[in-house]
Amino acid sequence: MKRLFIILLAFCAIGLGAQDLPHYKRIVKELSSAKYQGRGYARDGANKAGKYLEKEFRKAGVDEVTLQPFTLDINTFCGKMNMWADGKKLRAGVDFSMREYSPGAHGEYPVYHVDTLNFSAERLFQDLAKPEYANCLVACEFWFTYRNREVFSRLQNAGEFPNAGLIYTWESPIKFYKAYGEKVVDKPIVWVTPEAIEGVKRVRLDVDNKFLKDYECFNVIAKVEGARHDSCYVFTAHYDHLGNLGRKIYYAGANDNASGTATIVTLAEYYAKNRPEYDMYFIAFSGEDANLRGSTWFVEHPIVPLEQIRYLFNIDMIGDNNPVQYCEVSDRGMRGFELLEQINARQGHFQSLNRGELAANSDHYPFAVRDVPCIFLENEEGDAFQYYHTIFDTWKNAVTTSYEPTFRLVRDFISIY
Repeated sequence: MKRLFIILLAFCAIGLGAQDLPHYKRIVKELSSAKYQGRGYARDGANKAGKYLEKEFRKAGVDEVTLQPFTLDINTFCGKMNMWADGKKLRAGVDFSMREYSPGAHGEYPVYHVDTLNFSAERLFQDLAKPEYANCLVACEFWFTYRNREVFSRLQNAGEFPNAGLIYTWESPIKFYKAYGEKVVDKPIVWVTPEAIEGVKRVRLDVDNKFLKDYECFNVIAKVEGARHDSCYVFTAHYDHLGNLGRKIYYAGANDNASGTATIVTLAEYYAKNRPEYDMYFIAFSGEDANLRGSTWFVEHPIVPLEQIRYLFNIDMIGDNNPVQYCEVSDRGMRGFELLEQINARQGHFQSLNRGELAANSDHYPFAVRDVPCIFLENEEGDAFQYYHTIFDTWKNAVTTSYEPTFRLVRDFISIY
């Protein structure tokens, strides 16, 4: 068996085809271009990207491509996006961004800086009742507000306290999220770098939001038929991203997750040329950055019975250069993970595979909790990871080092599992 194992690995290493780095780069560059406006929802960037991927899968030679529609509710920021701190104009996406469930804000506000060293909720509430802090923005370090969220969540509600909103400080580079944007709270919440708000007495905001109800999205599903149809392999990646922050700023998402999306397109091309033993599905999900909406919809409306999935690879943010590959594995996927470790030890695709705790952080999770054997591959903590969820995750800053070893690791696994 050991000798057979080595022979099979040697065979798949030389293969009938291989990864296509130039094609991968073209897709990442295209998806992260201004044409798709960060693959968000307000300017239909995600759906434009989905149509592009439909064409790419067809050009790859797959047997069929299906669009699976679904809807979501999402808060967006595609209008005015301006902020001044004591008269100084701050830069959207660099000095500040908006919390995903924030309403718009138009006006000038005093700033109340929370004393975190001598914090007292009672004192905070008493101070906010003072006339000088009427209609103020409460500024505090984010993780402190998170540890005291029962207190600070009350400041988001209209009627209970007279503050106009909140400012959360976050170290540069400032980040933006969409995960909980399916609602809008009563008061604006702004992410700001500490240096941009330190000592500031007054803030002016001119920010627009637009809430999209029942926004129509779709998953793009490509199929390559194998010799057997009783079970299948599934490869997933999300193609949506954060979209816009105002009229001029968009989040390109070269690493997150044009990198994973490009990888599954090139895998589809490879298996269309080198017919597999089992059917293969390549699913580009939308709605991942909106709380895994596309993958959740799929598992609730699968086009193939979930119990027929032999193994699922979710590829997210592999556009980096860490020699250690991060993984999360479902309980049912542990046998496959052990095989992956053996393959990697023999072939040296990565220095090692670092398995973390299973979490609801990408599209593998809705499958994992339904007992599907699956693994999440993410190459984090390299040079590109610093740009995660920032406006700097661009094609200019793209890193392609991990694409080829990720491709080979997946290919070698499929040849043996």
